[in-house]
Amino acid sequence: MDPSFWKGRRVFLTGHTGFKGGWLALWLQHLGAQVTGFSLEPPTRPSLFEVALVGRGMRSLQGDIRDADALTQAMKSAQPEVVMHLAAQALVRPSYQDPHGTYTTNVIGTLNVLLAARQAASLRAMVVVTTDKCYENREWERGYREEDPMGGHDPYSSSKGCAELLTASMRASYFPPAEHARHGVAVASARAGNVIGGGDWAVDRLVPDILRGVQATGVAELRHPSAIRPWQHVLDPLAGYLILAERLHAQGPAFGEAWNFGPEEADAWSVRQVADRVVSAWGDGAGCRESGGGGPHEAHWLKLDASKARQRLGWRPRWDVGQAIDRTVAWARAHARGGDMRKFTLEQIVEYGTCM
Repeated sequence: MDPSFWKGRRVFLTGHTGFKGGWLALWLQHLGAQVTGFSLEPPTRPSLFEVALVGRGMRSLQGDIRDADALTQAMKSAQPEVVMHLAAQALVRPSYQDPHGTYTTNVIGTLNVLLAARQAASLRAMVVVTTDKCYENREWERGYREEDPMGGHDPYSSSKGCAELLTASMRASYFPPAEHARHGVAVASARAGNVIGGGDWAVDRLVPDILRGVQATGVAELRHPSAIRPWQHVLDPLAGYLILAERLHAQGPAFGEAWNFGPEEADAWSVRQVADRVVSAWGDGAGCRESGGGGPHEAHWLKLDASKARQRLGWRPRWDVGQAIDRTVAWARAHARGGDMRKFTLEQIVEYGTCM
C-alpha cells in the first residue's frame, strides 16, 4: 500500500458506523484522506463508532442505502474519487428473522450505491465488499476461488451472492472495462472471511460472544465447537481493499474483477481453538463450554483461496490468528479499563502498518 496515495484523496465510505467500516474510516483518516461516510446509526450499543470517536475526523452522514435519492445526493455532494461500499446487513442468523430487510439492504442497497456512483463525475475506483459466504458452499476442503459459482444456503449468504452478480452486471453494463478510456471508472468486488478485532459487539459473532460471556459470568457458551472457519484480523482484509482501490485508480480495468482476501491455511481454526485462545488471553480464570448447538443451518467448513490477491496485488495477511486474537483481547481489556479507544485503535493501525 502507498500511504501517499490517500493523502487528500476524497473517499465515500458506506457503512462507516459498523465494525469493519469504523476501522476503515479511522485508517483512512490516519492516512490523510477526506472521508465522507454514509450509514445508519451504529448497529450496536456500545459501538466502535462511538467509543473510538470515529466521526470526529470525517464528514459523517446518517442515511440508509435503500434510500436512493438521499444516497445519490450525498454521493454527488461528496464528489469522491474512491467509493468503498461496506454497508450491509452482515449476520446470518438475523437474516432468517428478516429476509426482506436483508435482501433489500444487501442487493437493492448495493444497486443504489452503484447507480449513485454514476452521478459522481470525479469517481475513478470503486470497491464493493461482500463476503466469503457468497459462494455455493459444498463443504470443500480446498479454498473457494473467484471463479467458483455463487450460492448461499441462508438469506444472508444468498443476498451476498446476488450482490456479487449484480456488481458484475453493473460493471459490464455501465463501466465496461473495454470502454474505460471513455468513462474512467474501475469497479471491483472483495470477499473476505471471518474477521475479528476490537470494537465488535455484534450478537452471534464468535469472539464478541465469547468476550461477553467471560466478562459477564467468566464462562463462554459455544454452539458449534467443531466448526472450522478462516479467521483474520479486520486490518488484513481492509489492507487488501485499500491496495485494490489504489490499483483500480492507477490501472483501471486490469483489476476490475472479484478478489478474495483470506488468511493463511494454518489460520483455519475450529471454534473450540479460537475460544481456548481467547479465554487464555483474557485470563482471570475464564473458561468455555458447549451449549448444545441448535438454531438454523450454519456452514461447518468454509475458506477462501486468496492466491490471486497474493500474486497480482502483492497482498498477504500480516497477523496470524493467534496474534489477531491477542490484539482483539488487548483492545477489549483497554476498553474495560476506560482507555482512550480512538488512540488505542489508531495505535493498533500504526502497529499493523509497520509490518507492511
